[in-house]
Amino acid sequence: MLICAVVLELSSIKTPQHVKRTRDLVQAKVSGGCPHKLRGQYNEIMMFMAGERNPASCYLDERTFRLCCQLFLQHSETIQDGWSWEQIKGTDEGFMKKTVLMPVKPSFLHKQHECSMQDENMVTDDVQANVEDETAGVQAVCEIHAVLRYEYHVLYSCSYQIPVLYFRASTLDGRPLSLEEVWSNVHPNYRQRLQQGPWDTLTQQEHPLLGQPFFMLHPCRTEEFMKPALDLAQAENKRMNYVVTWLSVVGPVVRLDVPLSYSTEVSAPD
Repeated sequence: MLICAVVLELSSIKTPQHVKRTRDLVQAKVSGGCPHKLRGQYNEIMMFMAGERNPASCYLDERTFRLCCQLFLQHSETIQDGWSWEQIKGTDEGFMKKTVLMPVKPSFLHKQHECSMQDENMVTDDVQANVEDETAGVQAVCEIHAVLRYEYHVLYSCSYQIPVLYFRASTLDGRPLSLEEVWSNVHPNYRQRLQQGPWDTLTQQEHPLLGQPFFMLHPCRTEEFMKPALDLAQAENKRMNYVVTWLSVVGPVVRLDVPLSYSTEVSAPD
């Protein structure tokens, strides 16, 4: 892949002149009418070149990532919680995907998107099924909840050599949420820690494989929580599934819950 070839070259960069030459070369290759995928990979390379690589102990090679995902998906099929593998047509690349319908207070969507009885899309079938009186039930639910649609993608970053969580969010009528709205829906337990730089931690980027706008949790902080977990596993001579541990930490930040059974039932790849 283009991005992997460029990352190999990055290891030899010594001076700002080398950085500029590499940037110009990559930009030339992905400019013009190139596929969305290459433009997304270029953005990832530039983001990588602007920061620092994680220490070697936190790296995850792509083969191990795929094996971790296979074991993760096997357990997902067992407990039926909605994860799947999406293959990019005509390539050997893909990602894990899950879609979640999430209730929120109507005030979250601002006044122009308040819930009404006529807006059938604002209430899920599951919620309606639990209401005996459909008309009165819809009205009662609308007073309490609106519903957002979150779509989560777990990708492998060849530049950072770790998984990255991409996601997009919208109302059920298709209106995409703004960055400010997504940030305001971050779990309160995590807001204070991220408050100093929310726009660096939670950013909008082009999806590297789909070429569409997505939000992402920037991978620059992965070392903060993965290194202690890896060190502890090593000290106790235990093997852990990297994807399970990583997603159990980053997922809840953006309202993606990972059941405890993943940690107890999903093994590490051989």
